[in-house]
Amino acid sequence: MTTPFDDDKLHEECGVFGVFGHEAAPALTALGLHALQHRGQEAAGIVAFDGTQFTSERHVGLVGDVFGDNGHTANLRGSYAIGHVRYSTTGGSLVRNVQPMFADLAGGGLAIAHNGNLTNARALRADLVRAGAIFQSTSDTEAIIHLAARSSYSPVVERLIDALKRVEGAYSLVALTSKKMIGVRDPVGVRPLVLGKLDDAYILSSETCALDIIGAEFVRDVEPGEMVVITREGVESLKPFAVKPRRFCIFEYVYFARPDSNVEGRNVYDVRKHIGMELAREAPAAADIVVPVPDSGVPAALGYAQASGLPFELGIIRNHYVGRTFIEPSDRIRHLGVKLKHNANRAKIKGQRLVLVDDSIVRGTTSKKIVDMMRDAGAREVHFRIASPPTTHSCFYGVDTPNKEDLLAHKLDTEGMRQFINADSLSFISMDGLYRALGETKRNSAAPQFCDACFSGEYPIKPSDVEDTRRQLSLLVEAS
Repeated sequence: MTTPFDDDKLHEECGVFGVFGHEAAPALTALGLHALQHRGQEAAGIVAFDGTQFTSERHVGLVGDVFGDNGHTANLRGSYAIGHVRYSTTGGSLVRNVQPMFADLAGGGLAIAHNGNLTNARALRADLVRAGAIFQSTSDTEAIIHLAARSSYSPVVERLIDALKRVEGAYSLVALTSKKMIGVRDPVGVRPLVLGKLDDAYILSSETCALDIIGAEFVRDVEPGEMVVITREGVESLKPFAVKPRRFCIFEYVYFARPDSNVEGRNVYDVRKHIGMELAREAPAAADIVVPVPDSGVPAALGYAQASGLPFELGIIRNHYVGRTFIEPSDRIRHLGVKLKHNANRAKIKGQRLVLVDDSIVRGTTSKKIVDMMRDAGAREVHFRIASPPTTHSCFYGVDTPNKEDLLAHKLDTEGMRQFINADSLSFISMDGLYRALGETKRNSAAPQFCDACFSGEYPIKPSDVEDTRRQLSLLVEAS
């Protein structure tokens, strides 16, 4: 169970990391996964190869719990390793769904770790089961392995390309064989993947912050539709898929990516500050101080304060020592549980007119609790400012989004949402304002520069498995 302030956030579902050609590859991979913990907090796994055999450790829990002092990392051997952190959608955290997934194919072992979501996974799975495939998990990643196993091609790279040409959706994945590490992004590049280097070893990672933790240098982003094949001889770049317009997920900048990462040539922290500055220009408020909702609202609040000339204050203090598995045995304790993670800094709040800055409103329940907390602490007025446009549509590309009917912005207009959360005013950054913060003049409505489907409902990749796009496409719906 998540803490009360986490259960109303959108959750990225995966982070991937890989090391090729370093004697400490498993330990470095565990460190990389630590840096990517924000992308998935429910399970972690590593597969390594020591020149003779593959070893695997996959467990439910945080990276520190899984690969800390309990000896799991010591069981992994070799100079090649890939790893994965995961956040599940529905069905709970099951060990059989923890990645990387591994199988012995005709040409040797293949391990795959995947960030994203295949939008035709159910149809693929049904076809494979009818053809005799036996699935061990409910993850869409396993469909890729089955497709590769059944490919008529021989080299593993060709098998993987053949498999990926049959899938639809968003994917950034790392794969490991006995001789190669492979990184690949889907043709529109929804999810991030970067290439790094540490001494003579090559690194693949979802974000650059994980390169920093091991002292690796950033080489470049893996391009949309690109496959990089890493061997002892170096890096080979392949472009096996049809070229499509780039549509990177704009919400990576708003919330998912760590602020210290550089994503697609942009520093995430700087983008979030610029979002706050644009928000201040679009939606000023007669207020005394600017207060962030920690931690995701901090950079945007700094930008808002800078552009508005208002003082920035930490009016909400976060307790960083509260885990995600606190058990709340009653409604009263559940209500009090809000203060376990966040508490009002009354000395800065009392008698003040506040601008509260947060990254998004999903169901609205958390926003209402925050406003109530501020009023209980003596705030005179509470003006809520949101560093993204209204979230009106579900995501089908690897994000745990509520069904469309449960999104507050789908049910209510801005005034209705303001009344629901009990704020004195409520404003969201405009779509063009968000694009300006990213260095664009405005959003190109004919051909958007990013995937912004959660705000616009314009899906760059058809969600084939879903007849009704009001409903979230879960990675873990059991096959019927």
